[in-house]
Amino acid sequence: MNFYGFTVEKLRQFFIEQDENPAKAEILFDGIYRKGYKSFEEFQFSERVLKKLSVFTLDKPEVVKKLDSADAAKLLLRLEDGNYCETVLMRQRFGNCVCVSTQVGCNMGCKFCKSGMLKKRRDLTAGEMTAQVLALASEFSCEISGVSVMGIGEPFDNFEAVSDFCGIITEDKGLAVSRRRVTVSTCGIVPKIREFAERAPSVSLAISLHAPNDGLRSELMPINKVYPISEVLDAAAYYSEKTGKRVTLEYILLSGINDGEVHAKELAELIRGRNLYVNLIPYNETDTDFKKPSPEAVDNFCRVLKENGVIATKRREFGAELKAACGQLMADYND
Repeated sequence: MNFYGFTVEKLRQFFIEQDENPAKAEILFDGIYRKGYKSFEEFQFSERVLKKLSVFTLDKPEVVKKLDSADAAKLLLRLEDGNYCETVLMRQRFGNCVCVSTQVGCNMGCKFCKSGMLKKRRDLTAGEMTAQVLALASEFSCEISGVSVMGIGEPFDNFEAVSDFCGIITEDKGLAVSRRRVTVSTCGIVPKIREFAERAPSVSLAISLHAPNDGLRSELMPINKVYPISEVLDAAAYYSEKTGKRVTLEYILLSGINDGEVHAKELAELIRGRNLYVNLIPYNETDTDFKKPSPEAVDNFCRVLKENGVIATKRREFGAELKAACGQLMADYND
């Protein structure tokens, strides 16, 4: 069993089942995550306890490739079974943020996403997600103050592992990342949005919308045929009510597709008065037919939203030169 996939609660349960004091779970988290212990032998535990801990490993994926630039870095990791995943470090004004992948590949089939062209091979474990954060912190000798679950894969198609991962990284005795700076992004799996509101730590939620109406969204995102916009927005409202957090709507701007003033006005009409805000993302070009809008088109779209009562921001672009930006991960490794 990989230690990095265990929440404090599950570790406490392990000790209870072993007739040991469950408080050892917090001691382990503090030692491994806060003090940087490399083995269980560094703890002042009895031989009896160390023998019971021998069922755990502290194995991490192998770093195969490392790319770095002024504001971003990217690692290609080889997993234990020979599959690969990528993870990204974004050097932001408030600190270092990690973009975490949740699956090897993705089955959501969003038309503009190069990453999704690699069909899902398997889910990543909570431990493999945690290892991405640890690998970036180690390779670039930095503190991690934010996590975005926005890499390869649909997080709510791997619900249990993602929920555990959020608990691990926000644990005070663990990596202690503030819940305010952990964001999980979904394409809109409505039942899981509602379940996440009930079960997971109160982290932030982002929903990939990318169109102001069902017709266009269904063309771009097949998931909309199952969960249309009205259901997605109702689930967002439920999440906001349960957690007290405003939900982000992510909107990738595709030149000539969804970036016109008419689209901005339609979007504003759709969400005005809801506890939502819009994060605009200029498309990061790959070898698809979609194109990045002009800076003027992005500014105009944002202006129209604000004039119509919608809170909107433009996402700062990170890592395009490394093929590490939104929608570009694994672009070089589809084979």
